[in-house]
Amino acid sequence: MTIAAIFAAGLGSPIANPGIPTPYLPARTPPLIAHTVEKFLVHPQIDRVVVLTPRSWLGFTQDCLKEHLPKDHGVVVMEGGETRNGTLQNALAWVAAQFGTQEDHVIVTHDAVRPFVTHRIISDNITAAREHGACDTVIPATDTIVQSQDGAFISDIPPRSQLFQGQTPQSFCCNKLRQLMDSLTPQEETTLTDACKIFTLRGEPVALVQGEVHNIKITYPYDLKVAFALLGMDEEVSGK
Repeated sequence: MTIAAIFAAGLGSPIANPGIPTPYLPARTPPLIAHTVEKFLVHPQIDRVVVLTPRSWLGFTQDCLKEHLPKDHGVVVMEGGETRNGTLQNALAWVAAQFGTQEDHVIVTHDAVRPFVTHRIISDNITAAREHGACDTVIPATDTIVQSQDGAFISDIPPRSQLFQGQTPQSFCCNKLRQLMDSLTPQEETTLTDACKIFTLRGEPVALVQGEVHNIKITYPYDLKVAFALLGMDEEVSGK
């Protein structure tokens, strides 16, 4: 069983319309979240899709997907957590409750505000998670990365050839991820920035999956303009 978990639980800062979280901003006609969910809904290797969102946006999300996705789409909308780690825990608990804890269950986690993920990236994530237990989608760093411990002066300039920019999806074997999450101390939990760090804290391997430059995260107004342009190009190619 392969489950896609789309994270829309972080409201973020509105970048266009006040009061509307980024995943629900309109991109052409459907909002961003509908574009993202559809990529996983039509992928042949994804068995179920679950969307995790703040409690106050559950009804809106259900109505949004009902309006913009095919009838009887089967996408489950549920409440996320207060943190990204909490949202991941909610997703894992749902998988266990619905489908048990078989060893072959894989969860593919993705940001609702990355609508340009490709089928190739999703497929590669599933393959890598099944083979290695965990994987992260990345692209090589194109700029020199400067490290500063005090925010005022350079403390190090790591070799660019060893640096990558993280994207999503991040994908995992559910049982392995659950086992490692249960082993974390409260102090370790406070250091988490994403799920892959759970594996690195325990010395477990995380495979790299090649992402795409256009698999952008919509965060700033500029990103939304880029999204409009990319969606317009898609419409031109498809003849819409």
